[in-house]
Amino acid sequence: MVCAIHQLHYLPWLRYFDKIERSDVFIVLDNIQYNKNGWQNRNKIKTSTGETLLTVPVCAPLGSRLDEVRIDDTQPWRRKHWATLQQNYRRAPYFGRHETFLQSIYSREWQRLNDVNRVMLEYFASEMDIETPIVYSSELDVPGAGTERLVNLLQAVGAKTYYSGAYALEEYLDIDQITDRGILLQLQDWHAPVYQQLHGEFVPELSVIDLILNCGPASRNVLIGT
Repeated sequence: MVCAIHQLHYLPWLRYFDKIERSDVFIVLDNIQYNKNGWQNRNKIKTSTGETLLTVPVCAPLGSRLDEVRIDDTQPWRRKHWATLQQNYRRAPYFGRHETFLQSIYSREWQRLNDVNRVMLEYFASEMDIETPIVYSSELDVPGAGTERLVNLLQAVGAKTYYSGAYALEEYLDIDQITDRGILLQLQDWHAPVYQQLHGEFVPELSVIDLILNCGPASRNVLIGT
């Protein structure tokens, strides 16, 4: 069994969904430490002037776990994000298909970052016909930190192979801890697919929403290159 593990992200990018698609089970880290400079509360979309970041403002004291991070709804982020998406994607072929869902997201008052990220993740995976079971680390309740915790999560779901982003080797992953527990390591070999976009020259590494609004039901095939 192949398993990938990743944090909850806001409007995740394509390599995130590649990890889900190529796994037999996907574990979402929803209760690890919040990364102020990461992608847990932001991602990139394409506009008429190039790529731009959509960032959810949060209240996250130093050392906060991701499941403790609250959204700062005193700022008009929902209105701004929805207006930006409408302005730049309303002419996308499949904007109408997803308009009701997106409007519901940005008309709702969210308290916790995890809540909006989880709803988006499950919706986008479903719309791309990705059937990989998604499990949340908070539901598994395994001990440890760093690689030790990853290994414990893998064993909790019966995984024999860990499908990891290649960057993890440079940042935090201890290979010996994985192989010593009898788990194989498989590194993600990611190449961003090229597809039809709005607003001129192709821009890679955007949020999955760019792919879905432009390619609709073909999004999964674009993602995996078929």
